[in-house]
Amino acid sequence: MELPERDGDGYLLDMNAWTPEVGRAMAEADGVELDDAKWGQILKAREYFEEHSVVPPIRKFSKYVGIDQKELFKQWMTGPMKPITKYGGLPKPTGCV
Repeated sequence: MELPERDGDGYLLDMNAWTPEVGRAMAEADGVELDDAKWGQILKAREYFEEHSVVPPIRKFSKYVGIDQKELFKQWMTGPMKPITKYGGLPKPTGCV
């Protein structure tokens, strides 16, 4: 699959180019395995963004999905909001510079 154009951090330049297939292909290209739990979090982040027009901070997101922040960090082995938003085709979180 030909990936849409991405910025230097791997985020889509055009959010409208995102599809579930694109999100999975981006993760695969980056060597990130998306299991069902991670994919569910990506979809919940997209749902939150559609409702609030903003990417949630990790604290709000963990409450939104009902998962402890420490568990999210353990699942993603990094700050979870960056890969969640990247593979979800969402803007980069403001806390991630």
